Amino acid sequence: MTEPVENKPSLPPCMIFVGKDGKWYHEGAEIIHRPIFLWLIQSLEKTEDGLYIVNLNNQRCFLEVEDTPLVVQRVERSREDPAGTERIRIYLNDDSEAILNPETLWGSPENVLYCLVKNSKIPARFLRPAYYQLAEFIEEGEGGEFYLLLNQQKYQIRTMEK
Repeated sequence: MTEPVENKPSLPPCMIFVGKDGKWYHEGAEIIHRPIFLWLIQSLEKTEDGLYIVNLNNQRCFLEVEDTPLVVQRVERSREDPAGTERIRIYLNDDSEAILNPETLWGSPENVLYCLVKNSKIPARFLRPAYYQLAEFIEEGEGGEFYLLLNQQKYQIRTMEK
């Protein structure tokens, strides 16, 4: 959750709210025009203090974000090279896809999964369908910790706040 508006820097608000489901709203109305949505999301930046900024034509404003502006909608596991190396491809709400870096995967105390995307700069929340798709490759350890199994390696899923 972002900080209350009174703690924001001198940037103006975009009047855009991003719900935890990855839907973007402008002044309460969902942004459904796909080219406009993609234009906004492709200009997204995250500041060092965790503020999400839209930078359009050298005009900057901040977003109100309930959780993360990017969400993982779908997951696929595949073997993508002749050596048979397994990869997990994730599909995001901005129509992009990426190979999951399992070392960036973590869970919240509420059992929500996250990973880092966009050169490990922006967190993305796994929506429920993607969470269940990824859960097929997760096992529980003896101490109650969870691991992602990939290429005969175990990657521990840390539990921490977003």
